Amino acid sequence: MAATISSTFLSASLLLLCLLSASRKGCVAFEQPELAAETHHHTLQVSSLLPSSVCNPSKAADKKSSSLTVIHKHGPCSQLRQGSDAPTHAEVLLHDQARVNSIHSRLANTVNNVREKAATSIPAKHGSVVRSGSYIVTVGLGTPKKDLSLVFDTGSDLTWTQCQPCVRYCYQQKEPIFDPTQSKSYLNISCSSSICGSLSSATGNPPGCSSSTCVYKIGYGDKSFSIGFFGTERLTLTLTDIFDNFLFGCGENNQGLFKGAAGLLGLGRNKLSFPSQTAQKYNKVFTYCLPSSASSTGYLSFGSSGISNSVKFTPLVTLSRGPSFYGLGITGISVGGKRLSISSSVFTTAGTIIDSGTVITRLPATAYSALRTAFRQGMSKYPMGKPLSILDTCYDLSSYNSVSIPKISISFSGGVEVEIALTGILYVNSLSQVCLAFAGNNNDSNVGILGNVQQKTLQVVYDSANARVGFATGGCS
Repeated sequence: MAATISSTFLSASLLLLCLLSASRKGCVAFEQPELAAETHHHTLQVSSLLPSSVCNPSKAADKKSSSLTVIHKHGPCSQLRQGSDAPTHAEVLLHDQARVNSIHSRLANTVNNVREKAATSIPAKHGSVVRSGSYIVTVGLGTPKKDLSLVFDTGSDLTWTQCQPCVRYCYQQKEPIFDPTQSKSYLNISCSSSICGSLSSATGNPPGCSSSTCVYKIGYGDKSFSIGFFGTERLTLTLTDIFDNFLFGCGENNQGLFKGAAGLLGLGRNKLSFPSQTAQKYNKVFTYCLPSSASSTGYLSFGSSGISNSVKFTPLVTLSRGPSFYGLGITGISVGGKRLSISSSVFTTAGTIIDSGTVITRLPATAYSALRTAFRQGMSKYPMGKPLSILDTCYDLSSYNSVSIPKISISFSGGVEVEIALTGILYVNSLSQVCLAFAGNNNDSNVGILGNVQQKTLQVVYDSANARVGFATGGCS
């Protein structure tokens, strides 16, 4: 008993000395173990992992001068919601892998002949390019303006929407299909125009020609595609942000899993992408915050206004085989406050891109193995559950009221460390199948991808003009 009292008294005395000293350096040694554990772990009620059936929209988009609201396609905030037609988590992950395979093929130059390729803010809704975790915004097209829900995608360049007449097939969408004959501002692009030839770099396919009108064709990793006329139209982002002669695809033959959304808003780096076409106004700067769950909303804004002072920037990397992608330099990963022992060459071998359309972050095989081992050690007191598709580290938490989850952070070039939100660490199918929301590539030679699950609640800033990408926590609040 005397030894215990003495030890306790000594610890208290040392802690008091630290508090009274002018410098706090060295006090870490006396940090209480339980406080250290709390610092490096998330403690949560297990019931909070279950999805809400009630929409709880964020006001963040309303606070920005030119902003669109971002919404989860299958959540309670979405007007595109189609009840039982929502994909299962297994389907989401299956199609996510198809997208990743397509990106890897595109960067390996082995993809087939049809492949994917001031301040204004638009609210972002979570939707599905390949029935995966993509996000939806609403923009206006034509004169008079017709509102259309578009998937926004940093991994694609060409903006397109379904158009009348549907000469072969159009999938089901929520709003009426756009009819260019009813717009006073629509014009076709001629086959002989130099801009028609630029479709090759934006879509991965050479343009076609029909009755002297330029024809585009674009395909995606899940076998979805769109084919139609290449034209210009008035695009309305907000009441004050209107763009005439915006180049886009007017698709008359469209198939795949876009169901509900009218088309796609391309946010890549090609000259036909939305950021490039609006560069004079926004200087190739856009920002988004993806909502924490399907029952909330985020935003997509353009221009530098409203960017948080807490944003930390890392250099933008250009991949020689995929210059339209936004490349990042990952330098390390930490789990539970401890930096993992991973050679820097593991991350530099193939590089990493950030992609709004990929759901689950893909790491080099070596890096993922280290992450998985450390996470499993931090979760060793909880029983493992069944794997879920590409997710091999899952837990059965159905018997617990509260749990403690190790924090995960990713370090980038320039000394930037980004703590991943809890919603970016776990992918929840059910309380008996709560999974680590990361996956590994087959090997270290495939490009890594920072997916949208890990981006949730972060303010992510794309600044191509200054060749940088920024991150700040708490972006949707």
